[in-house]
Amino acid sequence: MEDSQLKDLLAIYSHQLEEARVLNLQSWVLNYKCYEALQSQKAKSKLKSLITFKKFAILLGILWMLILGYLLFHSFEMSKIFFVISVSAIIVITSAAIIVYAYHLVLLAKINNTENVVKTQETIARLQASTINITRILFLQSIFYCTFWWTPEMILNSPLSFWLISFPVAFLFGWGSVWLYRNISYKNAHKKWFKILFNSPEWTSLIKANEYLLEIERFKLNA
Repeated sequence: MEDSQLKDLLAIYSHQLEEARVLNLQSWVLNYKCYEALQSQKAKSKLKSLITFKKFAILLGILWMLILGYLLFHSFEMSKIFFVISVSAIIVITSAAIIVYAYHLVLLAKINNTENVVKTQETIARLQASTINITRILFLQSIFYCTFWWTPEMILNSPLSFWLISFPVAFLFGWGSVWLYRNISYKNAHKKWFKILFNSPEWTSLIKANEYLLEIERFKLNA
């Protein structure tokens, strides 16, 4: 076989290899795009239920604030000082939760309007961080549900039952709420108590949606 023929055969073989490589690359890109679209759709579908949940929570929070506001308006007297302080604190914390949940709706709408996986992951991370923070704050109100029914007369007329029962119960709830506020963090997400507290559709939907998106990265690495 002459050198010119050998060169032609090598050129043809090299061309065929290049075509095969391009076809394989195109096939991989197509498979990747399909997988990316499928996983992104799964993630968004998982998050859609959160929109209904957040709207319901906001509506419930507003209704609760209206009820408390009405009671507070008719309670401005010294004999109900503990009720006024407790209910006021609950209203402030509930208001904060409503504002944060409204912010969550904005983030969820942003996820539905984007096709960028990285941006979706970033938005989910914001939702997770915000959910943890507002949960910490919401636990702080637990002590006020133990003190709203206190009255000065109760302390003066029944000091024994107050200091041995009412106050210790409120103290325990207060200590527990402060402990949760300080310890609820993503770094403790692996702990059993954290998983129990956050075993709700609100949190698990975020985790599952993020897992769908992480599988896209695994697909890319394993290709």
